[in-house]
Amino acid sequence: MSKLGQRKIPISGASYKLARHDDGKIIYGDKIGWIGWNDDETFKELHQKPAVGLSLIIDPHRWDYTWLTTQVTDIIEQGDRYIIFQTKNSKYELTWIDK
Repeated sequence: MSKLGQRKIPISGASYKLARHDDGKIIYGDKIGWIGWNDDETFKELHQKPAVGLSLIIDPHRWDYTWLTTQVTDIIEQGDRYIIFQTKNSKYELTWIDK
């Protein structure tokens, strides 16, 4: 449930589900990418695969996005359709739900 008491319903056809372990927050999205950063913390490049030091971005658009994590500090577990990772702030599980 959201802060307003509204239940979040997954978007039909969403390809990814991101769950934050700390508080159970769930984010759905159609596209993801992994952002590499310059030393001055500006965007450097977009990667297709996760790695320590990158941030997960969900539904990137030209000037907007649905969710952006802080940088990955540890990849805890990874399978064919999921990855569990720790960032500077939180622990997440990303699941591929529509592939």
